[in-house]
Amino acid sequence: MRNTQYAIRYTRYRKHGSVLVLVVVSLVVLAALGLGLLTVARGVRLRAISLKNKAAAIFAADAGYEKAVFWMSRQQDMLSALQKGVPGSSGTINLPHGDCDYQIGLFTFVGARPVYRIISNGHSGMSNTTVDVLVLQAMSGWDMGMCRVPLGRIQTSEAYFADGEIVAMPLHINNLGDNPDGSDIYISGNPRFLQPVAVSESRYDKSGSDKYASGMGLFEGGVYFDQPDSRVTDEASIQTKVDRFRNSTNAQFRFKPADKTPGGSVDNPHPAVQLEFYVEGGIGKVRITDNCIVRGFQQTTFNRTWDLRIEPGSGGTKYQKYDIYAYHFISENALTNGDRFTRPIDGTYVTQSVGAVQSELGGQIFVDGNVIVGGDQTIHNGDQVVRGRITVAATGNIWIADSIVVDGPHDANGMPSQNNPNVLGLVAQGVIKIVDPGMTTVSQNPGQGQGQSGRPGPGQGGEQVKGFEYVPIGRRDADSGSKTYDRHLPDPMVIEAAITVGGGGWGAENIERSIGGSTCGGRKETPGSGNQNDLIVRGTVTEAVRGVVELIGTDGYLKRYYLDERLFEGILPGDIWLQSKYIPAPAGWRDY
Repeated sequence: MRNTQYAIRYTRYRKHGSVLVLVVVSLVVLAALGLGLLTVARGVRLRAISLKNKAAAIFAADAGYEKAVFWMSRQQDMLSALQKGVPGSSGTINLPHGDCDYQIGLFTFVGARPVYRIISNGHSGMSNTTVDVLVLQAMSGWDMGMCRVPLGRIQTSEAYFADGEIVAMPLHINNLGDNPDGSDIYISGNPRFLQPVAVSESRYDKSGSDKYASGMGLFEGGVYFDQPDSRVTDEASIQTKVDRFRNSTNAQFRFKPADKTPGGSVDNPHPAVQLEFYVEGGIGKVRITDNCIVRGFQQTTFNRTWDLRIEPGSGGTKYQKYDIYAYHFISENALTNGDRFTRPIDGTYVTQSVGAVQSELGGQIFVDGNVIVGGDQTIHNGDQVVRGRITVAATGNIWIADSIVVDGPHDANGMPSQNNPNVLGLVAQGVIKIVDPGMTTVSQNPGQGQGQSGRPGPGQGGEQVKGFEYVPIGRRDADSGSKTYDRHLPDPMVIEAAITVGGGGWGAENIERSIGGSTCGGRKETPGSGNQNDLIVRGTVTEAVRGVVELIGTDGYLKRYYLDERLFEGILPGDIWLQSKYIPAPAGWRDY
């Protein structure tokens, strides 16, 4: 019985011990599970924090990049800002969950085009992200402050792209801010836009109506809306760029022409420098004549002329008449007194630098005054031919008095070949216009057709200036006999250049304008060519407002504009690009 009782008790104790073991094991397992869950929860939390910090660091680095690009877009001239160490090229940003530091510098030049580098470091907790981006200033083929032509001191009118015109270059138009809000590009008929078109305004007005619906089919290269304005209407920006250009130009090629004619001997005198480009013996040369005096002409009232420019200091909101080119004189002793001399274009070459980064060599001529490009050189049948890389900048007007082409290979379509190294840039704080060769001819009625206020032309016993001689431009008419002042320009008129007009528009002078049933002005076309000539531009155009090139079907030039893509590499070294948009270079974005 005792053994039986023991056995019963043992069995009971063993059962109780097994339960205890199970309880202990269960507690251990649960503790392990709990610890595992805590570890997993902590890992998940740490992972979440890490991801959050990484995301915050990325956003912080992106914020630094965006602020850097915004700062760049606000600069009047990026190269000048970096040269002068303008505050803002580096900085920090404190954000709720992180911070960043960034810096902007000039990385290199691709050809003549500056490449900037933005390095932005984002930080959040233990996470760090760097955004390292190479950026370029955006460029268009044809930039305009507004697609309108000045009519009077404060009045403007639409400038239409006309039926039959070909615009084979990217186009950009600033936001007009008109009210009521309409399309900022004006179209008559069916012109062809072969390259992308960008506008700074929205496609839709406030009511949601599509302002561009009727013309969308004409934009063969596409159209883009809400793009940043260019700085072409910002006088301070242009002045800063011109100042940089002047300061980097060799002293012997900085000119300030003066009027040395006897007082009162020339009506409306305007000092200028004449430039004639040609190639001789395989060497590109420029004949420079300083201290020219241009005889200017101006219509009496606004409604008699299209020849207007922006009134300085008005911010592009007011306009004034200006004296157009009639003809010009040089000193009879220009060769002996040093006013006229010839230099190889590479003699004008300089370089620009920011820190240790230098541009390649390129030519620069700076004129504090007006410039005449052209003459009666016959070495190229009258054309101006540029061999080399050169930019001409003027604080006044640039008057074009003949076709200007670059030397070297051209493609079958007439465009300079991609491997052609020769380029020309023309920059004016005034206007850049093609002169009317008829203004040199014996006057007809005052202010009508060709001629000068009822006065005889040069060589007719009218405007003779002691010690000075009349200088022909363009080409002599076939039937002019001994009258060297009967001149014409070629048809087609060809301009191969990058054109930047800060004080008005690019176009042609003395285009006919109707008033009260009659007409004022009116250009002289090439004899036998009809009432309009062709104007071929192979290059780029930047203008603060539209300049008049033609009176549709009646007078002036029918436009043929083609983009010279070589110019996107710049014109060494004094480029004056005015877009306020900066974009990443191809393959130029890295983050790590």
